[in-house]
Amino acid sequence: MEALLGLAPDAIAAFALTSAVIELTPGPNMAYLAIVAASEGRRPGYAAVAGVAIGLGVVGIAAALGLAAAINASPLLYQTLRWGGVGYLLWLAWDGWRGADERVEHAPLGSSLSRYFRRGLITNLLNPKAAVFYVAVLPGFVDPGGAVQLETITLSMIYVFVATAIHAGIVTLAGFARAFLEDPYRSMIARRILSLALAGIAIWFAWRS
Repeated sequence: MEALLGLAPDAIAAFALTSAVIELTPGPNMAYLAIVAASEGRRPGYAAVAGVAIGLGVVGIAAALGLAAAINASPLLYQTLRWGGVGYLLWLAWDGWRGADERVEHAPLGSSLSRYFRRGLITNLLNPKAAVFYVAVLPGFVDPGGAVQLETITLSMIYVFVATAIHAGIVTLAGFARAFLEDPYRSMIARRILSLALAGIAIWFAWRS
């Protein structure tokens, strides 16, 4: 398995956990998907999820190929990216703790399935935060002495899989998810718990190498 993926199992598990914690933190994408599925039905929600997944995948592959070239070219740049990832995770933890919300433009309720799909796709293709995640977080889980290109692509696809599974779960449990996300107190508690988890991951991220 390690030879196939180019990554150690513990690196895969750690990256998947980091991706899940980031994606589980309540935010506008989660709230939007819950509202769409609860009010319009699961099919529009799944259409939006599919668009988001493809958008994340395209950005991920593009970022991964660029990162592979950069990591191979410069050990100093690799270390810079790794420590930048620590700072980015700490910033995400702080952002989640204080409850700041980004605003994302989505397809309005009542749109066709294709419009939900297109808006999910375009929103993520043009979302700079998606690219920042790949550039800031992914390099810390790559072995610069290994098959860097294979590793970066593998990690990108793991992130897309984790994000899509969580988004699809939100759509499937739309009624509960909407009620949870619209309650300010419960949303704040969830954000703060996950923010502490992100801070812990950032500390581990800095210590591990």
